[in-house]
Amino acid sequence: MKKKARRSLVADSGGNKEQCCVLCRLSDDDPAMFGEKVTLKEHKLSVHYFCLLTSCGVYQRGEEGEGVFGFLVDDIKQEIRRSSRLTCCCCKKKGACVGCNVRSCRKTIHFPCGRKQQFISQFTGLFPSFCPDHSPTQSLCVASDLSLPQTCSICLDSIEPILCYSILKCPSCHTSWFHRDCVQRQAHSAGLFFFRCTLCNNKESFQEEMLRMGIYIPERDASWELEANAYSELLEVYQRCDAFTCLCNNGRTHSAKSGWFELIRCRLCGSGGTHRKCSGLELDTNNWACSDCTQATDRRASLVASPQGGQSLLSKRNISPIHSPISCKRPSVSVRSGSSEELLQALASQLRPLSVQVEVSKGAALSAGVALVRRADFDPTHTLSVRFKEKRRTSFPSSLQDSNMAKQYFLKLLVQQIQDSVVFEGPDGSKNLALNSQALREDLYFDVGCLLALALVHGGPPVGFFSRALYQSLFNYPPNQPLTVAYMTPDTPLTRQVNRITKAKSLNELKKVMAANWQYLELAGCNRPINRLEEREALVEDLVSFTLITRVQLPLQRFREGLQTLGVFDQVQLFPSAFYSVFCKVDVRLTARSLGQLFSVNHSQQEDRLKREMPVVTFWRHFLLECEVGRSSISLQDLLRFVTEADEFPAAGFLPSPSISFLHPVISSPPEAEQEEEEEEDEEEGAGRPGREVWSDEGLFPQRDTTSKHLLLPVTSSYQAFKSSMEQVY
Repeated sequence: MKKKARRSLVADSGGNKEQCCVLCRLSDDDPAMFGEKVTLKEHKLSVHYFCLLTSCGVYQRGEEGEGVFGFLVDDIKQEIRRSSRLTCCCCKKKGACVGCNVRSCRKTIHFPCGRKQQFISQFTGLFPSFCPDHSPTQSLCVASDLSLPQTCSICLDSIEPILCYSILKCPSCHTSWFHRDCVQRQAHSAGLFFFRCTLCNNKESFQEEMLRMGIYIPERDASWELEANAYSELLEVYQRCDAFTCLCNNGRTHSAKSGWFELIRCRLCGSGGTHRKCSGLELDTNNWACSDCTQATDRRASLVASPQGGQSLLSKRNISPIHSPISCKRPSVSVRSGSSEELLQALASQLRPLSVQVEVSKGAALSAGVALVRRADFDPTHTLSVRFKEKRRTSFPSSLQDSNMAKQYFLKLLVQQIQDSVVFEGPDGSKNLALNSQALREDLYFDVGCLLALALVHGGPPVGFFSRALYQSLFNYPPNQPLTVAYMTPDTPLTRQVNRITKAKSLNELKKVMAANWQYLELAGCNRPINRLEEREALVEDLVSFTLITRVQLPLQRFREGLQTLGVFDQVQLFPSAFYSVFCKVDVRLTARSLGQLFSVNHSQQEDRLKREMPVVTFWRHFLLECEVGRSSISLQDLLRFVTEADEFPAAGFLPSPSISFLHPVISSPPEAEQEEEEEEDEEEGAGRPGREVWSDEGLFPQRDTTSKHLLLPVTSSYQAFKSSMEQVY
């Protein structure tokens, strides 16, 4: 039989004695979170309404007034017996009456435990519940410009703009984001007839989406409409004279209908009053402001009603907010899907030809970068012009005097030095965010995030050193995956303490380890009594979450704000899977296929030249394969460096795109004596062949233009000649 949500929430609560719910075994009485708790004294039974709705084995077979809102007492007792055999996957206790609606999933849980474990129960239809692995999710709209909110639109507290179990959004306006608990309490208060988006005021699609995401909407009027005399206070007005000396014989609360002792209220706040006589006002004065409002309006409160086209004097109180010179100049970029290279190239379209000078002394790229972003006039859309004050002997193959090569080398050094800075900790290629008080004071976390965003958009190399934990903390990818001890920075005091707790084999050993590390547990808010060894997993999970997220919350926030430069953070958050290989170390080997696809081939228009170029394309592809397998004296890395002066592909790809054209040899005619002999042979054979041309493969070498990333391939008559020529690049 199908369950139905009840329409009336009025019920007899029974006795005053607090009792536990017979299904979830909790005594909590929070109607917004668990539904109304009803106690039947004659049956000595208390139960939460939501526990009944979401239970798998009980249905409303009675009328609305029977049992508990249509749930018969015998059916409830039968459900108690059924669930007593089922173990909750969270607290490991019996009585798990809620199960995942997916048949292949065997997870069962108590309803309150399900909220902690991110179960979603839909209060519609057959009232199904879903575990985190099978629960519905929300996705961002990518069809229009998007500005991600930073606060909950209900409680106005700050939120992480990452869609997850605890963060929901409106399906219509996409700009109203809120905490799950906030929207559930709003739904409980507003009811079916007033529950809607707080920003766009949408009702139908908003309610449908909230039901899908597990929000219970009671079928009743708003709670404020059901209160008796709910708006009576609106009829009350201020009735007191606040003058320093009241001259009225009848007291400060007396108000005549007219005359000197008529009570005049402040026209601005309405929370102050005076008799005309007590404040020395004229007999016909009705326009008066209290002393507080007069001071707030520069003693011109009577002029607050500004003239037409003017501005209210109260606007003088507006405080100009402090904006970052980086974030406030960040233009909005349309959101579209694609590869990370395409997305970064779209961000690079913001860059302007105006350049900003960056001077790097002794290879200190990070110091130069920090000085750059801390300039008062810094604009991230300006092109970087890099100059090295001192030449250093490095493996970089080009002169640092070339502006483009100097910029590429600077960005490469910058990313390397950021990885080795005090902002990060851990092994190379798997860095977590470190907690450094000096870096916090200097706001270095913001600067580093800004510089990484600049490096990606301005054509620098991939970041490649984020740990999986750091990437997940920033962008929630992979989604809804708990952090484990393996994600913690190895060989640190905190990691060693958590490892000792993890390796405890008995309850006594666990308690000894906890006692030895009580200061760390106290700091993490995890110094709680442990009665079973099975509780160790929850303790370890809390400690890992504290170490990797809560402990570095402020550095993480400033680092995230720095990454918002030029819109990088927003794009990565929209497409975290596409950018995973950009920020985290992924073993991507340079192959003949990937290098060959990098170049576009430009053929000649002349037919005779085109015929000679076609075999060279085949030579080129075969040569790349031999370089890959080690049958050539040069490597694919040498070829890439020869053409682009880069050791790896930039995160945003090469601009302009590398191309290939062909270098043809000088073709000459044979000597006269040889030509006469050939003509006589042709006449004897009766063939009308033209004179034979001499095609020399000597002196042909590949040429390049690193600015346009253009490669000239030598046109040779054989593959061996082509290979010999190409191996001369180094």
